[in-house]
Amino acid sequence: MTAKQHSDATDSIEFECELPDPPEKVWRALTVPDLLAAWMMPNDIKPEIGSRFAFAKPDAPIECEVLDAEPERLLRYSWRERPEPGNAADPLAGPLDSPMDSIVTFTLDRTVSGGTHLRIVHDGFARVATSAVAMVGGGCRLSLNAHSTKQTIAANKPRLFLRAA
Repeated sequence: MTAKQHSDATDSIEFECELPDPPEKVWRALTVPDLLAAWMMPNDIKPEIGSRFAFAKPDAPIECEVLDAEPERLLRYSWRERPEPGNAADPLAGPLDSPMDSIVTFTLDRTVSGGTHLRIVHDGFARVATSAVAMVGGGCRLSLNAHSTKQTIAANKPRLFLRAA
């Protein structure tokens, strides 16, 4: 997986990776609440356009709305984070102590080998200093593969995709 942060007007963070698992399995990992909770946060997602859901976070929920959903191909939702009053006093809270409205897009494409090319774009994430801090703060547990700058895998990926089967 490659990660890059843009400093242009969109202020997006992008991740791309090649997964050996087919798009059907990756789609389930993104849209079945228990499977999504295994690598993100508890949630009540329904992959239907207009559906509202929330990620449960200790200090405040992240409110979302599905903007686009094409099974096994595209999932896009709004991400509205409203920290509890008083969290601004936390010296580690930094830029996330203020409201954040953004859009998260997952694009899945089947690879020649039958796996999935996954692209994740989080638009409007300008207030976060680094992509690693941003994704860990958002609940995404990623680890960099030291052998290749083009390969990053989810730390709990084997368990995640076994459960998605």
